[in-house]
Amino acid sequence: MLRPAVFLDRDGTINIDFGYIKDPNLVKLFPFVPEGIKLLKNFGFKIIVISNQAGISYGIMTHADVKNVNNKINELLLGFDTYIDAFYYCPFHPDYNSPEEALCRKPSPDMIVQASKELQLDLMKSYMVGDKSSDILCGLNAGVKTVLLDYEGNTEEINILQNQGKKPNFVAANFIEVYNFITSDYTENSN
Repeated sequence: MLRPAVFLDRDGTINIDFGYIKDPNLVKLFPFVPEGIKLLKNFGFKIIVISNQAGISYGIMTHADVKNVNNKINELLLGFDTYIDAFYYCPFHPDYNSPEEALCRKPSPDMIVQASKELQLDLMKSYMVGDKSSDILCGLNAGVKTVLLDYEGNTEEINILQNQGKKPNFVAANFIEVYNFITSDYTENSN
């Protein structure tokens, strides 16, 4: 049976983005993220991280660095009795890699499509949450509903989307608003 999922960007969405994070000790989750993830999982969603990690192509970090940071995120979440079900990341960038290699990079829906096949996810009932226009475009390209998480009230990402004639289904100021929108929208559209 297919399960609904909430796809989350990583840096800037669930943890503070200090720029190419490779030291797990620098990982700091945003307020309400652990509680929100736990509530979404309890509601029945799989939680999947979808992130671009071009720092690998730039030579700033390694695959091991990315995995160590991912493990640290789950370690912190386990303190709240929850966890991320799976992490997917694209290590490539078109400036450093071939166009074929960089196909996985958001706004491409490739990572969402791959996760949906491997984890038997129902994209018709799934959501993408992120802090950048590329996250929203990724979700739209995959056919899932989208939430722009705007912690700082910055209109730049909305403007980028509007210039392309696109918009998210919802704009949230924090992770509790993300949870409230997704569960309300899901309940409303499942009847």
